[in-house]
Amino acid sequence: MPGILDGKVAIVTGSSRGIGRATALRFAREGAKVVCNYVAHGDKAEEVVDQIRSFGGEAIAIKADVASRDDARRLVETTVDNFGRLDILVNNAGILIRGGIFDDVSILERLMDVNVKGIINCSSIAAKVMMKQKSGRIINVSSIAGMGTSARNTTYYAISKAAVIILTKRLALELGEYGITVNAVAPGLIITDMFESLSPEERENMLKLAIEKSMLRRAGSPEDVASLITYLASDEAGFITGQIITIDGGRIDFLSRSG
Repeated sequence: MPGILDGKVAIVTGSSRGIGRATALRFAREGAKVVCNYVAHGDKAEEVVDQIRSFGGEAIAIKADVASRDDARRLVETTVDNFGRLDILVNNAGILIRGGIFDDVSILERLMDVNVKGIINCSSIAAKVMMKQKSGRIINVSSIAGMGTSARNTTYYAISKAAVIILTKRLALELGEYGITVNAVAPGLIITDMFESLSPEERENMLKLAIEKSMLRRAGSPEDVASLITYLASDEAGFITGQIITIDGGRIDFLSRSG
């Protein structure tokens, strides 16, 4: 049976591991041709490509730092050169650096470069291809941190992810007339390589918070998020745009509902 993304071409940034990896694999199983983007883990990206090819899918890996406009342009152009079109862009590449207003502001600058500027670079270049096709899907990965959850020492990260939220809405406004939808997912705590790279104490504290503050009393998996992204990338979500969809197990620890 054909999948819900059959015949589509997709770029998934930061897809060598975590949410990006799960999304690339799910897309391929749903029939998409997938470009697995990476910046530092080429071996892991090639593993994803090999796994996709093992079940009959089509995929290539492309190294590109999305914070670089030249790299972002090469990523899109290489995709079109290989597959002839571009239907889906998942802006998943992102970094987490802990820090707040009493820490060096260079932390914020680096976060904004990757988490926000990276989306602008990839989306603005990919959109030109999609505009000619009069169709496309852009899905950004934000975070519930950008909505004001109570996790401490993540203020700079939260600022960058809040920027992704308003950027999603503005891109949806600008691109809607061309048949391009733009949405974002805002995950809660997801057990990824990024989580595993934290110290044992940090992991324990974050997991404890997620269990205490989520209605489902658990953290999420990359596959949980990949399922939502896949739906937003499909034709079934054709009348959804400018939306930020939380996927957090029902977190209740938001600082404020004002504004």
